[in-house]
This record gives sequence, C-alpha cells and structure tokens, in this order.
Amino acid sequence: MAIGIFDSGVGGLTVFREVEKEFPNTNIFYLGDTARVPYGNKSKETIIRYSIECATYLKNFNIDVLIIACNTASSYALDVIKNYLDIPIVIGVIEPGVNTALKYTKNRKIGVIGTLATIRSNSYKTSLLQKDENLEIYQKPCPLFVPLVEEGMIDNKIAEVVIKEYLDDLVKKGIDTLILGCTHYPLLKKTIKKIYPSLQIVDSSKATALYLKKLFIDKKEDRLRHIYITDENQNFIKLKNLVIGKDIPVEKLELSKLCSL
Repeated sequence: MAIGIFDSGVGGLTVFREVEKEFPNTNIFYLGDTARVPYGNKSKETIIRYSIECATYLKNFNIDVLIIACNTASSYALDVIKNYLDIPIVIGVIEPGVNTALKYTKNRKIGVIGTLATIRSNSYKTSLLQKDENLEIYQKPCPLFVPLVEEGMIDNKIAEVVIKEYLDDLVKKGIDTLILGCTHYPLLKKTIKKIYPSLQIVDSSKATALYLKKLFIDKKEDRLRHIYITDENQNFIKLKNLVIGKDIPVEKLELSKLCSL
C-alpha cells in the first residue's frame, strides 16, 4: 500500500516534499506529466482525461491514497476520479488550502492566485464562500509564475518584478491572506513574503500534507520513493534536486503507458 501523487509537471514535488515529511515510512509514488504540461490552459474535458490517465497509472502501485497535486486537476477532475477509480482516499489541494486560509484571515479579505484554468473554475472562491459568505475574495491568474519556477528563477530581480506586477493590486485591496493556488507557487513563497511581509501565505502543499495526516496513518513499509515523468525535462531534474534532493532518481515513462495516443 502507498501514497500516489500526480501533477502536470514539477509543481507537485512541493506536495511530495511535505508528504514525505509527514509520512516518512510510507511508500510514495509521484507522476509528473511533463509531456503534456501545462494543464492550466487546457479545456475541462482534456484536463479530466489526462487526470484519469495519471490516476489510473498510479493505481497500479496498489495505492490507498491518491493526491491530486495539481490545482487545475483538483478543480475539474477530483469528483470524477473519486467516482471512476476505486481508491480509498482521493484528495485534492483545494479544500486543505481553503481551510487553512479561513484559519489565517483576520479581516476576511482573501486573495487567490493560480493558473488561468484554476481561477476560471472559481473552485477556491466557491469553496470559501460556502464556508463563510461574508468573505471578500479577490482572484488573479498569474500565468508567468509557472515558467519562472520551471526556469528556476524564484529569487532574482525578474521574479520580484513579475510578483509585484501580479500582486500589487491584490494587496492594495486590503487582503491579509493569500492562497497560492498552484503547487509551483510555494517555490516563490520566500520572495513573495520578502516583498509583502505582512501577508499570511497559504502553502497548499503543506496544508494538504497536514490534512492527509488527519485521515491516514503513516505505515511502516519499505519507504520506497519513485518519481516518474512522461518526457525528458532538464528543468524538472534541476528543480527536483532543489526541492527534494538528488537521492531519488527520476524514471521516464512512455506516454503510451498512460494513454492510447
């Protein structure tokens, strides 16, 4: 038995890192769909299909937990996967992030940033308002954040300029809490915090790991760690080494193992 995690690319490794901290003895398998990244600019139907294919592949490892580490896939495919695949626990990154934001905010003004698809889905906004209808929610897509992270430009002047371009307007609206609605974005967290030190920042990766800890007991297994990608990607390797170190090798899968294309 094991934990399976999938994402469209490298961002979900932030979830892998936090899950590994909380579950040091459980086998963990990660799949990054680097051949078809990003999911954020795809149609809902395509996102669901890709997500089902990734989840089905991870199910082969006899997982009893599946984490959809992609906010876009969590927005569109979570319920479909729950109904389509017989996996005991299936969670996304949205609900844990929402719950954490509600704990953090003092003035009930919350900012949400993410990919175009995640923001367009209104998944965070809907979930937040279902729990507290008096919240003020300000959303903004930040499409340049993902390529910044993919290129490893997370703490330089370029990153700072792009962050300010996207976030200044949100901060001026008076938000006290910011949800990083993409698993790439925690790699920019330190730079965001440096620019806006008073902001409470919700790292959905950490929130998801802590959320899972309430549902699933760390099992004494072989402590297997496997990372798979669907296409060669040097930026993935570089960021993998940065996020979780060099000890865990990366194996390339033929895309045909996920789909019939």
